[in-house]
Amino acid sequence: MTERADDREESLTAATEARGLEALVSRATRAGKGPAPVERWNPAFCGELDMEIREDGTWFYQGTPIGRMALVQLFSSVLRKDEDGKTYLVTPVEKVGIRVVDAPFIAVEMDVSGTGDGQVITFRTNVGDVVEAGPDHPLRFVDEDATGGLKPYVLVRGRLEALVARPVMYELVEHGEEIEVGGRRMFAVRSKGAVYPIMPVERLQRLSA
Repeated sequence: MTERADDREESLTAATEARGLEALVSRATRAGKGPAPVERWNPAFCGELDMEIREDGTWFYQGTPIGRMALVQLFSSVLRKDEDGKTYLVTPVEKVGIRVVDAPFIAVEMDVSGTGDGQVITFRTNVGDVVEAGPDHPLRFVDEDATGGLKPYVLVRGRLEALVARPVMYELVEHGEEIEVGGRRMFAVRSKGAVYPIMPVERLQRLSA
């Protein structure tokens, strides 16, 4: 039985994309360990890659989850979000677009040390980044219209954020306190001398009633 032309074309396309991914992996590996200096690189845009980071932080390639954490960590080290709001994998010689449903990273663990203005909140992401919330890594809280709840994010590097996982969010709000911000009483958290409002105190009271 002869192979249909469109089947051969699909096979060739898949093989070409696979080889392209392998080449990208090779170049990303040569970029070095840890986050690469992607902000200093300005390579040519080479098109879109069929890669997506889902809401739960799972990476997919051609609709299949990438099961190797080492590979996910490698790709995350060459990730960059540009002013156009799009996210790319960047090496010294190429830039390819990928899809991100929400945030590229998930904050899966947190630690709190100190108290008051000396309090420091540290997060660990699903790909191994460790960041201390503060002026260099601010927190922000976004209303989640679908549930009426909140979605906290912490800036990891560049324009890349981590969505704080729900169990970690519950732990985070346990460290909240009433603080006056701009003349208004806010329920907020502190870290490294910065104050991050979560919601107005009156809204918290309504939710607690």
